[in-house]
Amino acid sequence: MSKDMPAFVQLLEKADNFTLRRAVERLREGLFDPFGVSLLTARESQLNKVFDQGAQDVAKNKSTHLCVCGSYGQGKSHSLTYLRQRALQQGFVVSSINLDPREVPMHDFGQVYRALVQQIAFPNSDDSLVKVWEQWTKGGYKQQLKGKKADPLAIIPDCMPHVFKAVFTALANDNMQLSRRQKGLKKHAAFRPREFPWILTNALNGNSPPVVRLRQALKYREVSFYKEQSLTCKGWEPYFDMVRGLGLMFQQMGYKGWVLLFDEAEAIAQTRINMRRKSYAVLQRFFCPDTPLNGLYPVFAFTDDFFSTVSNEDYDRVDTRGEVEQLYFRENYARAWRRLNIHNLHDLSSREWQTLAEKLIHLHSKAYNWQPEPGQLEEQLAATLKETGAREARLKIKALVNQLDFAQQGVVLG
Repeated sequence: MSKDMPAFVQLLEKADNFTLRRAVERLREGLFDPFGVSLLTARESQLNKVFDQGAQDVAKNKSTHLCVCGSYGQGKSHSLTYLRQRALQQGFVVSSINLDPREVPMHDFGQVYRALVQQIAFPNSDDSLVKVWEQWTKGGYKQQLKGKKADPLAIIPDCMPHVFKAVFTALANDNMQLSRRQKGLKKHAAFRPREFPWILTNALNGNSPPVVRLRQALKYREVSFYKEQSLTCKGWEPYFDMVRGLGLMFQQMGYKGWVLLFDEAEAIAQTRINMRRKSYAVLQRFFCPDTPLNGLYPVFAFTDDFFSTVSNEDYDRVDTRGEVEQLYFRENYARAWRRLNIHNLHDLSSREWQTLAEKLIHLHSKAYNWQPEPGQLEEQLAATLKETGAREARLKIKALVNQLDFAQQGVVLG
């Protein structure tokens, strides 16, 4: 029995039957299950160590990042799912997205920002960003500040783009008080308070409602400064600044920071060169920021092919615009990224697969309330592992669960 088996058995005993069966059923389909990930993550002590080091850097207001690297099927997605749970347990706000070039391309960081906000999760809460902010400004901040009087809006960072500062302020304010006579006047025809929450929520989520309607919402939520700058975002930089600002703001709200989990980041290398150039510029802001990214902890899942593509780019390529020549890439990223924080994944050893199979036996028997025959089942699973060979880890686990299903049916029918 492995040394971590007692802790594993303890987790099984605490879980209800629904949780156990759901984990097995998802594993049977080759899907990730949060409880199953917490039970079956291999080499978790190494993963904990590298992640916790980054968490300590965040606490010290140091810029940090983590790259989880491995081939297809070595458990990158599994590792990020595990880190999502660990981050939430440690008090981080977490967003987890897939960098699909067709839907969430890194070079279009506005889309990335929208996906991050849509997938945001807070510790011990299922509420949205808007709901959490409203709760904070309506009195939740007093718990964090130990009853001291303070302006909750003072935690909105200066680096946050103007439009988002205005929206956060509007969400914290009540509607302007108008009498029945005033509401009937033509100059207040735009006073439609039922629309304001929808307009402000969409603006905060990066969906850019019509500027005219946004101005009306800000006016009637009495945001005094909304006319000082433009209420639109041009390019990807404002959205990056917004992510940076949110990380800092979450820290001041009492969270540890904001963990950003980017799965399938190797897809960046599969796009056209003009898209790669823009994506590299975004990654540079995460990896080698000019100013500290306080409160942010970005975690990327890459394959080695991504770094091969980065190394083989033509950094001497010249781009001619008018009569001015300049380098196509802003920097030599292969040189700039030599010292990234990388956690390399490796295939599990036969002994580790044996331990995982033993855990699956306990999980399956506990979930379906049956007693395996000692010795014989381990041999059957060992044969299944040998047959599946070099398949992806999730497919091998799926095959093991199927073998356990057959074994359970044999016990029941027998």
